[in-house]
Amino acid sequence: MNLNNIHNVYFLGIGGIGMSALARYFHANKKQVAGYDKTQTDITDGLGVLGIDIHFEDAIENINTTFLSKENTLIVYTPAIPNGHKEYQYFIDNSFQVLKRSQVLGLITENTFCLAVAGTHGKTTTTSILGHLMYECNVPLTAFLGGVSENYNSNFIENGTKVSVVEADEFDRSFLTLSPDIACITSMDADHLDIYGDASEVTRSFEDFSKKVKSTGKLFVRNGLPIKGITYGIDDESDYSVKNIKIENGSYVFDVKTPETIIENIQFNLPGRHNLSNALIALAMAVEYGCPHWQLAKALASYKGVKRRFTYHIKTEDFVFIDDYAHHPEEINAVHQAVREMYPDKKVLAVFQPHLFSRTRDFVDDFAKSLSQFDEVILLDIYPARELPIEGVTSLWLLNKIDNKNKKVVSKKDLLAEIHDSRSQIVLTIGAGDIGEEVKKIKKEFTVES
Repeated sequence: MNLNNIHNVYFLGIGGIGMSALARYFHANKKQVAGYDKTQTDITDGLGVLGIDIHFEDAIENINTTFLSKENTLIVYTPAIPNGHKEYQYFIDNSFQVLKRSQVLGLITENTFCLAVAGTHGKTTTTSILGHLMYECNVPLTAFLGGVSENYNSNFIENGTKVSVVEADEFDRSFLTLSPDIACITSMDADHLDIYGDASEVTRSFEDFSKKVKSTGKLFVRNGLPIKGITYGIDDESDYSVKNIKIENGSYVFDVKTPETIIENIQFNLPGRHNLSNALIALAMAVEYGCPHWQLAKALASYKGVKRRFTYHIKTEDFVFIDDYAHHPEEINAVHQAVREMYPDKKVLAVFQPHLFSRTRDFVDDFAKSLSQFDEVILLDIYPARELPIEGVTSLWLLNKIDNKNKKVVSKKDLLAEIHDSRSQIVLTIGAGDIGEEVKKIKKEFTVES
């Protein structure tokens, strides 16, 4: 397909974080854009401000007639759209050009110099850092992010079209549509077992992705992963390594050893060793692209983060409220490490909303272990997303496996009262579901008091 011949793009699930970035891309490239989503959110409101027509009821009569003509029209859908969806079925039955989001991203990037970030954890933050670094170095890029960058208040960064910076998503093997010039793999932990079946298939998919890197390209891998490439790590003998780490005024200051030189006294403001690793690989990819060291160091110091990735909502001496998207045991471990490093002497309450019945079932013991590290734990009910309930898989089942006396399952309506009763000075909300809606309520409630 030649996207230059497409004039109208209609999105099924336009409010998704990846879908909305594509919608912004096509709108910026003067295409007619519209779409459906089941829920109105800040993301859909932001698209509406651009003049993109969005409706929230699955009904063919709600679709603008412009998009009911097959001529020069592309339909983009997210895998979360069920087969019984009326609008989806209409487009299929009438032989429209219908593509998954990942296929469209592959088409967009195939004629660019593509930098792709893969890994079960760290993709969004790393891609956001990389996009920011290259934008600040005036690279003519388009960056598609899986989260909202604090620097740009968007999941889309545009400064030209010669270079693309993308998340290479392993969910349903989407990243195999890409052919990157420079790529990295941050992690390969078991996840999405509802798709893959077992951990060996996850590993195999990353091996397949590594082979998608162009023969003239470069692949980076975090030191210790079972795939060959340029290595990176913290305080080790990797090709790219962080050295001489200090914490000054709540920020990291460190040196980076490259294969050619040492870049000294770099400042990075996000907490947590996982974020330090993300910053390192983003910097390494930008170095290999050809960005000047001094510009990269300056840009890294100005990076603000991604919304819902260790996002501070309240930060006083007496009370701190942080929100994070973590929804896998390893991600929760990373959040725990970060909060303990920043606040070693304070008690921490973790409010966790499990995401997906299948993920909770597959990693229940690992979730229990990671959550047991906090001083207090509150669980919300499991967020189902695209799944139906699985018998016996509940938040109470997970709670009973957590080794912590200060633990309970709480309904959303009782959450504020439970936080008031807590003895912790640090409150974390964690999860990938609709827990973000509770964040607004917590912030409003405790900003008044603090």
